[in-house]
Amino acid sequence: MGTVFSFDVRGGDHEAVRAALEEAVAGLHRADEVFSTYRVDSQLSRLARDELTVDACDPEVAEVLELAAQAELVSDGWFSPRYGGRLDPTGIVKGWAAERAARVLAQAGASGVSVNGGGDVQMYGSPGHDRPWRVGIADPLRPGGLAAVISATGTDELAVATSGTAERGTHIVDPRTGRPAVTDLVAVTVTAPSLTWADCWATAAFAMGSRTALPWLESLPGVEALLITSGDEVRCTGGLASRLG
Repeated sequence: MGTVFSFDVRGGDHEAVRAALEEAVAGLHRADEVFSTYRVDSQLSRLARDELTVDACDPEVAEVLELAAQAELVSDGWFSPRYGGRLDPTGIVKGWAAERAARVLAQAGASGVSVNGGGDVQMYGSPGHDRPWRVGIADPLRPGGLAAVISATGTDELAVATSGTAERGTHIVDPRTGRPAVTDLVAVTVTAPSLTWADCWATAAFAMGSRTALPWLESLPGVEALLITSGDEVRCTGGLASRLG
């Protein structure tokens, strides 16, 4: 998936957690094999060329396409599983794959799980007694600095995803024009229970721009967000303060 994944796993039976970790890593590699747009023999590439049907693909392909369709509907088309008129749901795959990997470990009995996929993080449980998971959000305008710290205090399930231009430049596409999204934003960080959705909503919100994105994000249940504009303005949803610390 063109990025690095890291795991922080606490507690649980050693052998069970070790086996689950091997399963989770294998699942990430398998997701890359199935969904990569850079592999001409991946199921996604073959599906896009009409060489396969969805029914002939692994069941995960239908699952991801259904999730992508839901994201497109909820975002009023600002999230799209197509690129340049071609099927490309990779915008949802990384979050979905990282969330699935974290869930495998949690279900194996780990008391705390944090899976980081290229800066987007899915967390379950906690790293220790009375200690929540915490995620630093890089300041897009001040390299090396932090814009905020997100805390999982009070919840056993939290994801944090950021979309922006600081790390990868202009790479988010406006699905309505097919061209790079040009908005007043440089970064959008979204928190939600699920990394699948947090990643989608961060991408869609960035493409919208702050004026449209902020009220839309406010309308989504269980979602909080931090938006940073190119003018160094910080805007956030009403409940974000409960997630800072």
